[in-house]
Amino acid sequence: QVHLVESGGGLAQTGESLRLSCVASGQTFTLYGVAWFRQSSGKDREFIAAVNWGGGSTYYADSAKGRFTISGDNNRNTVDLQIHSLKSEDTAVYYCAAAGAAGQWYQEGYASWAAYEHWGQGTQVTVSS
Repeated sequence: QVHLVESGGGLAQTGESLRLSCVASGQTFTLYGVAWFRQSSGKDREFIAAVNWGGGSTYYADSAKGRFTISGDNNRNTVDLQIHSLKSEDTAVYYCAAAGAAGQWYQEGYASWAAYEHWGQGTQVTVSS
């Protein structure tokens, strides 16, 4: 089993930067990829970025390129998401998700929530102007 805990959310101003962290514990050696999603009130869960746990390759939603940076540290079992130039529309609950199988990752696609069987509880980010 894998347990994910997000942190780093809170209240921020537009234009500021924020770093979210996801710490994985348990059978982390089984992980293949880790991603960040977000969900705003009344909207579907949205893919932001993903990182291959072993190789370090990164993947981004087109809407996330330029302002979001994902990075993984296997030694610390953490995956961070840096958000630059915050906008009010970044207000959402941000979730960390982990995929335990390469087959599922590639079959469902790294941007699909269905590729991930482990989810954190989420961390709220609120951006005010």
